[in-house]
Amino acid sequence: MSKFRFILNTLTLAILTLTVASMAQAQATRTWVSGVGDDVNPCSRTAPCKTYAGAISKTAAGGEISTLDPGGFGAVTITKSMTINGTKGQGFGSVLHSGTNGINVNDSASGSPNSIIVRLRDLSINGAGTTTGLRGINMTSGKHLYVEDCQIYGSKSAPGRGIDINLTGAPASGGAQRVMIKNTQITDMSGEGIRAANSNAVGVNVFLQGVQVSNTSAGLTLSTNARGLAFDCQFINHTGSAVEVLAGSPGADLHNCVLANAVTGLAIAAGTTRISGCTITGNTNGVNFVGGTLVTYGDNKTQGNTNEAIGGAIPGPTGKK
Repeated sequence: MSKFRFILNTLTLAILTLTVASMAQAQATRTWVSGVGDDVNPCSRTAPCKTYAGAISKTAAGGEISTLDPGGFGAVTITKSMTINGTKGQGFGSVLHSGTNGINVNDSASGSPNSIIVRLRDLSINGAGTTTGLRGINMTSGKHLYVEDCQIYGSKSAPGRGIDINLTGAPASGGAQRVMIKNTQITDMSGEGIRAANSNAVGVNVFLQGVQVSNTSAGLTLSTNARGLAFDCQFINHTGSAVEVLAGSPGADLHNCVLANAVTGLAIAAGTTRISGCTITGNTNGVNFVGGTLVTYGDNKTQGNTNEAIGGAIPGPTGKK
């Protein structure tokens, strides 16, 4: 009897080992999608999946989904660290998100909320449809988000935002959460192009480089505990403010940016905002002082607005250091 039990235990252990190994092999570090793929496939290069959502379950944490050819790959929710690569040179990987968000970043249900790192590259995120999209990218929980070389447009159903960062927690490892957006165009939204807030005091830092936001209600909105840093960016044609620093924001730094053709170029309600090498022109109000502090360095061009400033005066330049 003891010999039988020994054999049975050995077989059970072997089966368990094979099962675990099989599950590990089911998730690959790199997976692939194609416009002619199928989500029943293993998402390999020779047998790609059809959608990003279909590929996620077969992609290991920290892995990458690559796009073999142009196509529409569907809205997706990301709950673990990963990269979605639209594959430059092959045409954009397209996400058409009628009536919903394009890409959700949310690890709140995981064992370690606000810990994932997500990278999105070379994607076309289009909110067009019978019912237009809500948000191009919606981040509600995560540590870092990187958006590079993307086109985000067409979200016109409320709230109609391009990139919406609405956080409520802090990373277990400490420090503020970060969102970095580079070489990306955001246009034709009913709401803000980029909006950031974190109800947790740890805050969120938003870095922009080479970003163009146009035809939205506001270009960049920094709200509670959200700090912004923008280099070489353009915020043009807005029904509200090109850049607004709202109550609860620590402020913003804008360098070599254009804020034009809006009701207000720069609206400051809180924090400290520093601008250098910026052009603020063609607005009804160049700068609207509601609160907070503005620091300039004498190399900005604030002219061609109906009112150069309201609610206060643009301060004299502070010496460069």
